[in-house]
Amino acid sequence: MEKLSVAIIGCGLIGEKRATALSRFPECRLKWVYDIDLGKGKKLAEKFGCSVAQSCEEIFKDKDIDVVIVSTTNNYLVPISVNALQLGKHVLCEKPAGRNFEETKNLCEIASHLEGKLKIGFNHRYHPAIIKAKEIADRRGIGPLYYLRCFYGHGGRPGYNKEWRAVKELSGGGELLDQGIHVADLFRWFLGELEVVYGNTPTYFWNRDVEDNAFALFKTSNDQTALMHTSWTQWKNKFSFEIFGESGYLIVEGLGGSYGTETLRIGKRKLVNSYKLSVDTKNEKKDSFNEPLTYQRIINNVVSREPMTNQPITNNVGLQYAGGAPDEEIITYDGPDISWEAEWKEFLSAIRENREPMGNGKDGLEAMRMIEAVYRSSKENRPIKIKEVK
Repeated sequence: MEKLSVAIIGCGLIGEKRATALSRFPECRLKWVYDIDLGKGKKLAEKFGCSVAQSCEEIFKDKDIDVVIVSTTNNYLVPISVNALQLGKHVLCEKPAGRNFEETKNLCEIASHLEGKLKIGFNHRYHPAIIKAKEIADRRGIGPLYYLRCFYGHGGRPGYNKEWRAVKELSGGGELLDQGIHVADLFRWFLGELEVVYGNTPTYFWNRDVEDNAFALFKTSNDQTALMHTSWTQWKNKFSFEIFGESGYLIVEGLGGSYGTETLRIGKRKLVNSYKLSVDTKNEKKDSFNEPLTYQRIINNVVSREPMTNQPITNNVGLQYAGGAPDEEIITYDGPDISWEAEWKEFLSAIRENREPMGNGKDGLEAMRMIEAVYRSSKENRPIKIKEVK
């Protein structure tokens, strides 16, 4: 199998993570790197044994390049990605794929007429705890989904307000666009299309012209709810993603590193003896308990922990559930962060199989549509129908 030649444009922290990930794939070779800060490019090239370019044009002149990873500041993401796609390259464009909805829309429209694959950098989809949670949710392991909550943030670092993210012309927005777009993508991945949002994007602490906090309440057409709070005033790094359904919950905490050990907490509500709840392909409940439920023997008595017979069932959460604290299982993922490697593997498969990658241009566009709706809601102080963003 012929090796795929790769170029990385943008050699900061994310560019280095991408280089590290692809170095683990013998079917790929990193041929070029470039950064507007030539020192960063030289440093990355020395680390991975590739050539350092003096400009993007030098890379684009190389007809052997198959894939371009664009990990620059937000203002360069779209023009560089468009250029690479028009030259027949496959492109992994880091989130948020532009400074605003219009830029992302332009990128996706151009990509739709070209042969190269466009992938957006949504590595959070590839964290093992989130993958496992998605698998459980998809097979209705916690019943029909009711609502999601996500809290994601950090506290910045000394001088954070002087970095490029503080300049709206370069970044396009603050914390909502930075970490919030990961949350928007996960909400849509688990619930499907969101219909309406009410949001607020204040700046509390950092002296900048972009928001340092974002609060948003999304709803689907059937009233499922997703609550987001992303923050640059979290002070201690935090990631918590919660999925609640009729029969239980899934809680992902941590992303490794400074965000803490990645874990998945699986909660299952206790069922009345002999009662089983199943969900068919149309997401409709099918009760398998056919006997009267007025008096049933309850094994799990959370007060005395002793069996009780002929106990009348009066709890108002539904006759099939015994109530009390759910049974819990905690899965710990304490290894290194493999999301970057897993995402790259999936992108390579999409290229080889000539299919759309997971986290493609449409996914990026719809996440950005949600973000734009939050900004509009905050500015106009009203709920915004997400489809109004065009």
